[in-house]
Amino acid sequence: MTSAGINRVTTSQEEVQQQLERILSSREFRLPERARRFLEFVVTETLEGRRDYLKAFTIAQAVFGRDANFDAQQDPCVRIEAGRLRRELEHYYLTAGDADRIIITIPKGGYAPVFDVVSGAEPTDRSALEKSDRPGSSGDDNGQITTAADTIGREQADRRFWPGRYWLLAAGAVIVLASAAALLRQVGLPSAERETTSGADNRPTIIVERFESVSDGSLASDISRGMTDDIIEKLVRFNDIVVVTDMPRNKYGEASSRPLYALQGSVRIEGSKLRSTARLVRRADAAVIWASDYDADMKVQGIPKTQASLAGDIATAVARPFGVMFQTDTAAIAGSADALSCVLSYYSYRSEMTMQAHEVAKSCLQQAVKKMPADSNIVALLSLIHLDEFRFSYQLHSKSTAATLSLAKELAEQAVRLDPRNARALQALMLANFFDNDPAGALSAGAAAYASNPNDTEVAGEYGLRLSMSGKWDQGCTLISEAVGKNAGPRGYYEVGMALCAFMRGDTQAAELWSRMSDLNYNPMHRLVLLSILGTLGKKQEAAEQLDWIRREAPALMPNIRQEVARRLARTEDQKRFLSGIEAAGLSVQ
Repeated sequence: MTSAGINRVTTSQEEVQQQLERILSSREFRLPERARRFLEFVVTETLEGRRDYLKAFTIAQAVFGRDANFDAQQDPCVRIEAGRLRRELEHYYLTAGDADRIIITIPKGGYAPVFDVVSGAEPTDRSALEKSDRPGSSGDDNGQITTAADTIGREQADRRFWPGRYWLLAAGAVIVLASAAALLRQVGLPSAERETTSGADNRPTIIVERFESVSDGSLASDISRGMTDDIIEKLVRFNDIVVVTDMPRNKYGEASSRPLYALQGSVRIEGSKLRSTARLVRRADAAVIWASDYDADMKVQGIPKTQASLAGDIATAVARPFGVMFQTDTAAIAGSADALSCVLSYYSYRSEMTMQAHEVAKSCLQQAVKKMPADSNIVALLSLIHLDEFRFSYQLHSKSTAATLSLAKELAEQAVRLDPRNARALQALMLANFFDNDPAGALSAGAAAYASNPNDTEVAGEYGLRLSMSGKWDQGCTLISEAVGKNAGPRGYYEVGMALCAFMRGDTQAAELWSRMSDLNYNPMHRLVLLSILGTLGKKQEAAEQLDWIRREAPALMPNIRQEVARRLARTEDQKRFLSGIEAAGLSVQ
């Protein structure tokens, strides 16, 4: 497929370099210095004709400063950073770069960039197209980059990037339309009928259509049918959505007006490879708001497990917390207290992590619980938002009182009583027990939450964190790594868990890398983790910068460091290791 707007003409090495500089200097390109070096390195190497050397190992050494012992299987830092870089490039081209002539992408499955030219766009510097051939380019006599920079992987870039630009634009309108429709329905309905439509029926609804078999033979047909069934089975475990197999209708036989999406896809077999494409379509205007492709070798796990694995990946991508259906601005839903708006407000707050967003989401959930006291999901989210006042008190400038923790635990227990298999309710109970100094109860609830929905990235990540901090580092870090690999949100949250995992196994270099990949403004405790790592590495000047930030932005944390560390790290040896790093940074812990 060829995307509209892409021209098959080539471009010059100089024009690509100018585009790189434009991206790196843009305010809309929001990644840290390490990611900028990543992009600059892969673009430069490609321009110099060395794209075949762009492997995880070489990038880890050149950009991340890793040594010859780097193992990409054990340390996925390059893969994770490449994923972030791809998303940030998409963001740039949706905003500041929407009119740029040169499109730089890094297709999935590798690290070599592809350069495309938008037809009709004028070159930034026309003289660049007229310059003679330069050393290191693989162009023609006009100095244009062809094989090394343009034609390789062009079809792959077309399939994966250009549609994504329009899907992301469409995704931004989903919540506004859904919230407006919900509000209009509530205003127009009699009070008795409003109560029946304000609960789970107001949540996003996904129609799972039968996946199409695009390969001949009964095997592909059987797999497509099995894939569809597996996806449905895994999607229904997500309590934030409603899953159906046919167009939902109200009691009058009219098509439902609630937020409606269709999950469509196809399956094909190529030798031993099982390949599947999937897309999520908004029914209101037929806009594709998400799409991806997946493949696996059936020889490795066999057909049933391969089929189930791909179905799990698709379900996770579609319905995961902080995913495409749950992205909005907290202010956009303020004032409404239906189930969908409150779910959206919660995920928006967790992404923003500000006092204002916290109050908006909390107020919404409190009103929603009064209207829908039997809704396990809403009660669970209210528990979690109260718990945040306890565990994120330095970020939210709240008081971490025993009464706050007690209320959060009561709400979590209520949510579990309402629905003992609700993964979000069990997650809330896990966290409440953990911070109430009941590690056994926390891990028991966490195990139940993970068993209820292993494809929920937030459940897997939080359970992994609690396992790790309870001393079960190997088991917990595996879950955290898997969650990060599936883009678990909020952005930058679980990377601090990866930093702790590396720190506790003695790999302080990897620990610093992961810590800097986390969102250091999300929680002052993240800064404390980096402080301990830098102290252990002997980087006192950089540690002093983190310490100054904590003293300035979270002064209340300073006299409580030992207490906060003990709340999170259950084992004495882990506490000592962490605190020794802080003291090595120059801070005497009371």
